[in-house]
This record gives sequence, C-alpha cells and structure tokens, in this order.
Amino acid sequence: MVVQQYRDGGGARAARALAVAGVIAVTAGCVGGGGGGGGSDGSGQRAVAAERPLDVLGRAAGVLAETGGAEARTSMETAAGGTRVTIRGEGTYDFRKQMGRLKVVLPTDAAGADDRRPITELLAPGALYMKNRGAGVPDDKWVRIDTTALEDGNLVTGGVTDPMAAAELLRGAGDVTYMGESELAGVTVHHYRGVADLNRAARAASPQSRGALSAAAKGFSKDAVPFDAYLDEEGRLRKVRHRFSFASEGRETAEVTVVSTLLLYGFGAPVTVTLPDDDDIYTGEIRQG
Repeated sequence: MVVQQYRDGGGARAARALAVAGVIAVTAGCVGGGGGGGGSDGSGQRAVAAERPLDVLGRAAGVLAETGGAEARTSMETAAGGTRVTIRGEGTYDFRKQMGRLKVVLPTDAAGADDRRPITELLAPGALYMKNRGAGVPDDKWVRIDTTALEDGNLVTGGVTDPMAAAELLRGAGDVTYMGESELAGVTVHHYRGVADLNRAARAASPQSRGALSAAAKGFSKDAVPFDAYLDEEGRLRKVRHRFSFASEGRETAEVTVVSTLLLYGFGAPVTVTLPDDDDIYTGEIRQG
C-alpha cells in the first residue's frame, strides 16, 4: 500500500460548545432549533492517483456538480452514555441544484415506537424540510428549518449530512494521507485520510453551502473534522466518512462523537424535488422530547 503524507498550514481552534442537539435530538424525537480540470490518463479519465491529494479533494464538490444527480445512502452513528444509535437514510440528490430527497429511518428504541414511519427529508440550499416529523406535527404537514441558523449547519441535525456539504467539507482539507487504491462495489477507488478545517471549508465553499458551513464552524466544539474519502478514477466522490465532535451538555470535559457516512452511486440518476407550498408548512409549536 502506498502511503503519502500531505500538509497544508492551519489548525483547529477552540469554538463555543454546541449543546447536544442534532442527531441526538432527532433520535429522541425533537429538533434542537427551528470542476475542475485535472490530468488525464489518455482514456478520458482523470488520473487522480498522480495528482496532489489536496487538489483532488478540493475539486471533489465541483466534479459532483458536473455529474449532476446521484443515488445516496447515508448512516449516522452516535455514542453517548454507553448507548450507540444509528440512523440510516436513502434517496437521490442533485449536486447541480444542491437539492435532494431522502427517507430517513430511526432506530426503534430511539423513536420509542415499533411503527414509526420513516421521516421524509427534502434538502435545499439553506433549508431542511421534514415530513412525518412527529412531536405533535400533523402527518400532512412539513417542518421547515433554516439550516444557516442551526449551530451545526445541518451537518447532523436531520440525521443526515447534506451530500453537497459533505463534499464541500473536503475543500477544507489541510492534512491528508493518500492510503492507496481499494475497491468499493466493484469500482476502483483512491482512499484519502485526513482532517478538514470547518472555517477553511466555509471560506472555500460554494455560495449555497457557505452559510450552513459557517454556522457549523461556530457551533462545533472542534473545527477539525477527521475524514476518510474514497474517489474513483474520474475524481467522483464515492464514499466519505466524517467524525464530528460535540461538547456534551452539562459536562464541560465530555464530548460526543457523531460518525456520518455517505455512499454515492448511480451517477446521472434523475432527481425530482418539489418543495412544499407555504400552506403545507407547519407553523405551530413543536413538542420537545
């Protein structure tokens, strides 16, 4: 295995602690808060292995935008107080429009009911829409959340990291190790392991993602986000795993780690997302868990 180390200046800074909301609040049934060029190998594919890893990762979001739509599977795992909870999602995402539709399934023990229906989530720039939300919200209504107002920028609140935000985070990579080639679902991929800086990613992000990432840079207990990213020969992100850290509410020294994993496949898939009308959005009180 070829391992190469690459560094870029900068480091994590201490930020104000984020109360444990996000994925923990979702599992409890309550929400906390409202391409780039590159070289070619002669066959039309980018020879990503021969490129500087920081360049490959910095271009990943742009490559996805060129690709358009894709199918996505997500998982988000958190461990707190000896309890491990995993939330799973599946759907499609349009990287050009930065819009997607996902079905998110909560664990039975976290939802508190065996017949809990999946939550439908619509992802859009600056907004998250949720249906089958529970917590007193009528079944035919949507909840709209301004992701730029969330302390985590919706990197974990909805139980899903927005796929474009996950890719944009790689723009903040500053300490990367190339781990070599591997295979993922029959596709040759290049594995990069490193640490992304939330502030750097927010500054380099597209305008649609910048607000949410800037909010996350202020809200997480650490700006440094360790990641493992797997890109194919064309520079398309196939899999990425991020590890986010929260300061545990009421315990200054304790931290909660949330591991978010995104799998992308079926590139070019058609994506249809219709945002709800104002009349379909719930404006009443949401019962807190």
